[in-house]
Amino acid sequence: MSTFTTPLIITPLDNGRDWKLIETFRYYIGSLESDEVVSVPAEFITDFASIPRFLWSTFPPWGRYGKAAVIHDCCYRKGLFTRKRSDKIFFEAMKVLKVPYWKRRLMYIAVRLFGRKAYKE
Repeated sequence: MSTFTTPLIITPLDNGRDWKLIETFRYYIGSLESDEVVSVPAEFITDFASIPRFLWSTFPPWGRYGKAAVIHDCCYRKGLFTRKRSDKIFFEAMKVLKVPYWKRRLMYIAVRLFGRKAYKE
């Protein structure tokens, strides 16, 4: 089973929206023995889930899926995988975090429909 092996240690930025990683954060894709690891470096800036404000009551930027959103941000910005693969990793990571199926499915559909602009920006 996939796993997060390091804690997410962050600090807020003065803009009130973004966060900076203090230490490297890792996620093993597929299983702990996997050769595929997403390693988000210290100093990486994330906004967690890029969700329009009007949806925050149901889907706040931070939630149980927060760590998965950081992994997804890194995959997108650094172009670590194709956009489609990055979105599947996001879906998988949310499952590891025990995000309810309906919520992770909706978030996956949202990144598939609206994530193109953010990929490698």
